[in-house]
Formats: sequence, C-alpha cells, structure tokens
Amino acid sequence: MLQVLNISKHYGSETVLRDVSFAVNPGERMGLVGPNGSGKSTLLRIVAGTERADSGRVAVGSGMTKAWLPQGFEAEPAQTLGQTVRRGLIEHARSYERLASVEARMARASRRDLDALIEEYGRAWEEYEALGSYEVEQRMAAVLQGLGLGGVSEDTPLSSLSGGERTRAGLAGVIAANPGVLLLDEPTNHLDIWALEWLESYLSGYAGAALIASHDRALLNGAVSGILELSNDVPGIAAYPGGYSQYRLMKERELEKQTAAWKDQEAEARRVRRDIVQTKQTALRTERSTTHDFYRRRAKKVARKARVRERRLERLLESPDRVKRPSAAWKMKLDFGAPARGGTLALRLEGVGHGYGGRRLFRGVDLVLEHGERVALLGPNGSGKSTLLGFVASLAAPELGEVRVGANVKIGYMPQDQAGWDWSMTPLEMVRQSAEMSETEARTLLHLYLFEGDQSLLSADKLSYGQRSRLLLAKLVLEGANLLVLDEPVNHLDIPSRERFEQALDAFPGSVLMAVHDRDLIDRFATAIWSIEDGTVRRYGKRGEVGGGGLTSRASPSSPHQVRG
Repeated sequence: MLQVLNISKHYGSETVLRDVSFAVNPGERMGLVGPNGSGKSTLLRIVAGTERADSGRVAVGSGMTKAWLPQGFEAEPAQTLGQTVRRGLIEHARSYERLASVEARMARASRRDLDALIEEYGRAWEEYEALGSYEVEQRMAAVLQGLGLGGVSEDTPLSSLSGGERTRAGLAGVIAANPGVLLLDEPTNHLDIWALEWLESYLSGYAGAALIASHDRALLNGAVSGILELSNDVPGIAAYPGGYSQYRLMKERELEKQTAAWKDQEAEARRVRRDIVQTKQTALRTERSTTHDFYRRRAKKVARKARVRERRLERLLESPDRVKRPSAAWKMKLDFGAPARGGTLALRLEGVGHGYGGRRLFRGVDLVLEHGERVALLGPNGSGKSTLLGFVASLAAPELGEVRVGANVKIGYMPQDQAGWDWSMTPLEMVRQSAEMSETEARTLLHLYLFEGDQSLLSADKLSYGQRSRLLLAKLVLEGANLLVLDEPVNHLDIPSRERFEQALDAFPGSVLMAVHDRDLIDRFATAIWSIEDGTVRRYGKRGEVGGGGLTSRASPSSPHQVRG
C-alpha cells in the first residue's frame, strides 16, 4: 500500500500542495489529474522521494519497492539501453554484468586459465538463475518490444537515440523493475498509438499500486480504477471512482448541485437584505413621525433588531461554510474564425517518397485532402510523420514526387519542437507581429489563451512548453489559415485545454492535417486517417480500421501481462 498523509509544499510564498492525503492499495491504479501548475509533478517527486515535503509523510508497505518515471526523463548519455532498462534491477544487473565479464574473459583466455574460468562461469550462472534472471530477461524483452524498442541493440548508447526513444527506455526500465509502487509522470508524451495501447493493457493488469499523472484521456479511461484531482483553488485532493469519463460526469453533477445551492443561498440573502432594509425604513419613519416616547423607543428597538440581523447576515456570508460561487475552469477561448474558402481540393500528394541515409521512410504516396476534411496522421515513432508534414508546409521538398496545395489555400503550420520562432520576443510582440492591433486588443486576445497579468510581457523563452503551444495557436488564429498543419499540437496542454482545442477544431470551417497520438482527440475530430505503414501512407475511414482489424493488430505480439515476474 502507498499512503500519503497531510503533505504540504511551498515554494517561497507560493503554496503548491496543502494537506494532501490519500492511499493507493495493491491492484489500484489511480490517475492524477489537475490543471498545469496544480502540483502533480511536485507530488510525484515527493512520493518518489526525490523532493522533500514541508510537512506530512509518505509510507509504503513493508518490503515494497518504488519505481518512477519523471516527466522529461533524462539519463547519462554514455549509458546503454540495456543499462537503462536494468537500472531498477540492481542484483540482477550485477549478476548480468558478472556473467558478461566472465564470458568476455573466457573469449580471450589461454588454455591454462580456461578451466578455472569455466568453473567461475558455472557459479555465476547458478547465481543468475537463482535470481530468476532468465524470467527477468524475458520480461525486459517483452517490455522493449511493446514500447517499440525491440529492434534496438541493448549495447546502443542513449546518446545515439532520439529524445522519444530515451524516454521510452526510461519507461521500460521502470516497468521491467516490477515494483510494488509504480509512479509515472506523463508517460505517454513520446509513445505512438501502438505503444500507448500496449501500455494501457499492461497497466490494466498491473498488480501493484500505481499513481499516474497523464493528460491522455483514453489511458485514464482504459487503465485506471480511480481518479485523484488536484486543484489550484481547493486544498487537499479529491478522489473519484472509475475512469476519466465517470469523473467528468461526477464533476458536472457536483457543479450543478453547487450552482443550485449557491443560487438558493443568494436568493435567501437578497430576501433577508430586503427585510432588513424595509425594517430599517419602517423604524425610521415611525421615529420621525411621532414625538410619543413609547413609539420612539419601540422604533429604536426594531432598528436595533435590524442591525443585529444585518451583522448576522454579514457573518454568514463571511463564514467558511458559505457555499462559494461556482466558477468554471479557466480554459482557452479558441476561435479560429472563418478563413477564406479555398477550392474543393486543399492538398494533393503525387508519388511522394523520401528516406534518410539509405533508409526509405515511404514511397508511392498518392493522397488527396479535400476542403473541410480533418485528417489524423498516424505512424510509429520515427516513421516520418513530421517529415511529411514539413513537405506539406513547404519546409523542404521530398526526394520523389510532388506536394500540390490547392488554389487560395493558406497553410497555418505548428511544429512539434516549436523551433523556427523568435522566442526572444514577448507574447505581446509576437501576436502584434501577426496582425495589426492595439496593445489593449493584443492583451485581451492573450488573456483568452490563459496569459494573465504580466505574462504577456515576459520574454517567450521564459515560457513553459504549454504556454508556447498556446501562443502559437493564437498566431494561427490571427493569420487566417484555411489549412491547419499541426504536429502533435496538444502534447503540452492539460486536459481542459485539450477539450477546448477540440471545440475549436469543431468550429473551424477549413481543413486540418494533424499528427497526433491522443486517441480520444482522434476519435472525436478525425474524418479520415492517413497511416504510415508498409513503406507508404494508406488512407482509412477511422482509427479502428488502421492496419486491418484495428490498431492493436499492429502492436507487438508480446502480451503486456507476460512482463510481470
């Protein structure tokens, strides 16, 4: 069991966590949600033991181990893939290294030394078997295969892997350790859809206690048994049974009840205020209209009762038990506007092919995107999704074929890595560069994208990735594009902002081509799928058709449930 008791954390005058308490039992998988800045990563670091709380404590069951994957996992570049995956298996790793060392010495030993080394190898192998290391190796192989790293040699240095591959290596190490308590901070950011479905299946059968901070609604619906919610406004943490959809439904009901209670409270307060005013006015008129002492004393007594009732009402309204006015979560107010209408054809790819260093990404791609279509571009990591979007955005030309853009089509492009922008400018300067507007108009626009106070005056390189994503979206609005080319646009957005982004896409009358691995977003917005597979790009009507028979048919044959020791 994992127990978190009265955890509080402050950074200077800012309170990040206050009186947070909850428990996660073996077999429970709790999704941790909350807006950006609500303290999810801080809480996970405290639970993992890499950061200290100002008060409170964390306890785990006797003999239980913890393993965690931080957001933005980093490891020593000189470390190999195999060393990274084995980092949580200390005894196994030592046994493995000893066995490998003896094997290496045997390969170069003289005949005189060989007999002694064979005996040493036998003892090392017995130790290796006693630790269950053969099963561990099978588990690691299944994990690596499921996360798309099965074809990468364990001797490969992390420095030669992509950032996404390094993150997946870190996740593989956490899972392979088979801990009693599993802590994951945004584990899905660098997973393709096939790896996402593998992870979801693994977590759904995980026997330990898991705490998972994620913006992936499909994962939170398919893999967790409960939701823990952190808020910027309310101390503590709220627990809800079931997945994300059930949590949302309960939140809506809570909001409805709070709204009704607040309205009743306000109506009663208005009624009491009217009675007080009427009582005071009656007492004042009586006192002014007579000189008779009896009636004047009576009027003053009534006035004192009115003042007592007034003070009582004031205390009630200031009481912590008072029902607070419900406030909807502050979300992005995206409105892409009505762009200029292009022709029927928005985009055509004719015989497009490309590769790197002798490796062919895709070839013979013949596809059409018509006006008003919303296409999700899918494919395993490294398959060339960003490359293909770059061709559409005219950042480069393919080796083979041609990309044709329709008449009157204006492309709005948002890159995944947020490169190519002058981040030394302020958000205010960047939006005013995109359209003529006053400073007041620009500040109003930025406020709709969750830039408050002086944030619009900060140098953009001081902004978080999530803030930069919102800023780039604001620029797309201003530039009036009628074909949006978006490369993983929601990676750094919290769930409320992702949902508001979907609403904006629903209202956008133009065309969309978007590389995305948020399965919930794909199912809601996509009218068609382009999937990079078998050396080309194929078109499908919906996500479940990809690869013939569904996405899971393309996943690793290794069952996630085989990785547990």
